Amino acid sequence: MSSSRRQFLTHTVIGLASTAVSAAPDAGTSAPPAGAPPTFGAGPTVGPEVSPTTFAEAEKLMQVQLTPAERTQAASNWRVSLAPLHERRTGPRKLALEPTLSPASQWNPSLPGLKSTVPVKARFVRSRDAKLPLPAKEEDIAFAPLTQLSRWVRSRAITSERLTQLYLARLKRHDPKLQCVITLTEELALQQARQADKDLAAGRYKGPLHGIPWGAKDLVDTAGIRTTYGAEPFKDRVPTTDAASVARLHQAGAVLVAKLSLGALALNDIWFGGETKNPWLLEEGSSGSSAGPGAATAAGLVGFSLGSETGGSIISPSMRCGITGLRPTYGRVPRSGAMTLCWSLDKLGPMTRGVEDSLLVLAALHGADAGDVASVSVKLDFDANAPVKGLRVGYVPAWMKENPATDVDRQALETLKGLGLTPVEVRFPDWPYSALNVILFAEAAAAFEELTLSHGVDALKMQTPDAWPNLFRQSRFLSAVDFVQADRLRRKVAQEMARIMSQVDVLLVPSLRDEALTITNHTGHPSLTLRTGFVEVSKARSDWAPDPKRPMPTFSTPRRVPHGVTLIGQLFDEGTLGRVGIALERASGVAGERPPGF
Repeated sequence: MSSSRRQFLTHTVIGLASTAVSAAPDAGTSAPPAGAPPTFGAGPTVGPEVSPTTFAEAEKLMQVQLTPAERTQAASNWRVSLAPLHERRTGPRKLALEPTLSPASQWNPSLPGLKSTVPVKARFVRSRDAKLPLPAKEEDIAFAPLTQLSRWVRSRAITSERLTQLYLARLKRHDPKLQCVITLTEELALQQARQADKDLAAGRYKGPLHGIPWGAKDLVDTAGIRTTYGAEPFKDRVPTTDAASVARLHQAGAVLVAKLSLGALALNDIWFGGETKNPWLLEEGSSGSSAGPGAATAAGLVGFSLGSETGGSIISPSMRCGITGLRPTYGRVPRSGAMTLCWSLDKLGPMTRGVEDSLLVLAALHGADAGDVASVSVKLDFDANAPVKGLRVGYVPAWMKENPATDVDRQALETLKGLGLTPVEVRFPDWPYSALNVILFAEAAAAFEELTLSHGVDALKMQTPDAWPNLFRQSRFLSAVDFVQADRLRRKVAQEMARIMSQVDVLLVPSLRDEALTITNHTGHPSLTLRTGFVEVSKARSDWAPDPKRPMPTFSTPRRVPHGVTLIGQLFDEGTLGRVGIALERASGVAGERPPGF
């Protein structure tokens, strides 16, 4: 930095100025005497003029207060002391940061000095085969869980090609009303299905995903097939290589039938082609940002799908569409080749029609990859037949009594008690958890810096105050000091979460409780969302802030829609999550009901 300070050229632009502003160098920029150490504030004067008034206005954004004398002093050498910090972005030695470059700082969900919950053995035991015959009706085949589809394919009761053609036909028939498909990958799908059948005939069975059609949230790269991020500036983007997750599913014999919609740049459920709809209630969106995977899986258009979550993007559409969503522990599934929104929060995970299904997919996805510095190889220990009696289920009493909790949430807790789990009351400190979101906003604005500063975000359909374009612009004014403090708060929250999880085996929370979403996404704990009942709504729901210009439909007769709960597990203990989820799913008895009209 010292060399940069001394050599910084005078035409560098600082801050928001869009054109270069020349300024004469300070008289004090001559070469220092031999042996003098480098100092701050010894470079040339560059950038646009600032004044004490500039700082007075900026204080309102930063929530600090300077005295008049302090403002005068800050303004007097701002253009000397802070210029080099902006050179990377503004020049003259401007340096572009490639999208695959991750920050040097990394989040590790496993805190040092605490008891490890990492499984000590690798085990994967499926549920027992019910040996159900192949149904005569195609819709009964389409809605079957992956656990059953995989057994029909393996026994050759149905070929992968026939199953693929079935799902392709359903995608074509139902997508016009759901708007969940960005790209139908028919040619690739039929090629993969025929190969899957050939491999099976030759005795080369690749596992439970062999020959199963699936859909990918359109933020994981697919070689030669466009990957759009659901956003106008990227709608013609065609990558040359597969994401690690896609490659692993290909290796497992799965058949890619569609790239599914996501809210633009992974926010909510509106993309450049429209708003993805909830199959249970077409008057509302399917929620986001894994909107397409949620809708397509719920409507029986794919065998399973791959979603992603940064702050609720698997949980929310799984809740809205009544499916199962598994958000793995941060780092378990590599994100190489997936769109980056937030390096320290992004996670990829399966979205399915059953709990065991999600573990079948996770088994194919997990493990470290060189392209994702946060990814790790950790054993997966899952036994679908293991008992749950005696396990401890934690819950927050106050959360179960308040919105967004419903009678379905409270009944789920009673159901777990009836299955022999021991209820344990836990409490979270009353801390400002939303302050952690500075991490999301700052990292997201960094990930899409060029798109923001070039005004590429202006092309996005949603330009509301709560949409990314505005948030990316606002985030340019976040304090780096506050970012560091939020990072420190994150560790404090993680330590508190470790204390709470030391008392329980799983934690049951209302799925859309804001604190639960914020805390567990930042700590990196795994979650499992599953349908356990139904509720009635008199108004369509939205991911967006209320907008008088866009009122939501109301219903004179309340509509019946699915509702579920979320289980939070120990770090890397998705196996226990799966066991408890399977028991709760079976006892609730509502997983098999389908959305009308599909």
